[in-house]
This record gives sequence, C-alpha cells and structure tokens, in this order.
Amino acid sequence: MKILLLEDEIMLQEAIIEYLVSYGYDIDAYEDGEELYKGVDDFTKYDIFIFDINTPSIDGLSLLQKLQENKIFAPTIFISAITQIEQISKAYELGCFDYLKKPFHLKELLLHIERLCKNTTQEDKNIIKITKMYTYDKQNKRLCFDNEEQKLTLRQIQILHLLATNIDKTIDFERLRYDIWDRLDIDNATIRAEVHRLKSILKEDIIESIKSVGYKLRRIK
Repeated sequence: MKILLLEDEIMLQEAIIEYLVSYGYDIDAYEDGEELYKGVDDFTKYDIFIFDINTPSIDGLSLLQKLQENKIFAPTIFISAITQIEQISKAYELGCFDYLKKPFHLKELLLHIERLCKNTTQEDKNIIKITKMYTYDKQNKRLCFDNEEQKLTLRQIQILHLLATNIDKTIDFERLRYDIWDRLDIDNATIRAEVHRLKSILKEDIIESIKSVGYKLRRIK
C-alpha cells in the first residue's frame, strides 16, 4: 500500500513516516503543496492521499481540487488543526474519506487507514473494480465513483455494461451494433457519438478508443 503524504510540520511528518513504515506502508512525503504537485511524476501509483490542509504554496484542499480537475483521484484523509466548519465541509464536498483533527495519536491515523483499506478491498463477485475510485456492479448495473452512484442514461449503462463485463478486451462496432442497438443498420458515427457522450461525463479516462475497430474499458491499477 503506497501513501502520498503532505505535512509541513517536519517532526510530525517524520513520526508519521516512521510509524506507518513499521506497519508495512510505503510513504512518499512532501511539506510544500506546490513541490508535491510538480514533483510527483505519477499520481496513479498511490493508493491513499494524506493531506494537511494548512500547508505552504498550495494548501491540501486546493491541491486535492487541482488534482481532481486533472482527473487524478485517490481516497483521501485530511489532517488539520483547523476546526472551522467551512473547511471541514469543503473537505467532504471534495469527497475525502475522513478528516482527522490535530493533535491525534498515530494509532488513530493507522485505524483510519485500515478502515479505508477494508472498505476498498471488500470483495463481491458482482463488483468489478475499474480504478481506485470507479466500480461497476454488474448485477444491478450501477457505476459508482467513490461509492456514489453515477447518473447515466439507459443506453450509456448498456454500453458500460458490455465494456465492463469484457474489461481490457476490445469490443468492435459489430458487437456494439448487435448487443446495444439490436440492429445492423446503425452506422459507426452514431455509435461514436453515443460513446463520446458517455466518455465526456466520466471523471476518469477509462474508455479507450481503438481506431477503426471499437472500444475497450481499461482497468487502471
């Protein structure tokens, strides 16, 4: 389990690293929000973000918002001495998993992380895990982002269901015509337009276009 930590109090940062490493976690840490944003080459390698709110250059809330605008998502725990309800509300509006008020015991942080891990690793034979944040319930035909159901049209759900149940496999235009439209006179342009509308509302780029062939849903680890 790899964690990205933003904490500008050096003593606390070092204590968190030492404690979590002793429990088998792999930690990369920064004390400045802008340095973190510019210094990380691949955000997708992290399973969890732990961000302090009040940090130099870019604060934790602004950093998470900036990452989400660039379609970078991971379950997030905020840690902060800030107690204003506006800040706490903003954290949850951004979809944070939890909010931990300073000062806290390191064991308390560990318990929050373990609870997060338990929630994200519970297995269900009907649940297809697409990314860290996206899951698809093939029995109930529900796409969820961070456990929140995403509103899609019936046609969009049909397309997603076909792609998700054949994840990492290319579905060609002929298969889409037969399975989704149940007719052979639908042209490729119509299919492309419908898939484009679906892709435009997804928060992550999970549908890959295979030129002149069709589409596939990519599992992003």
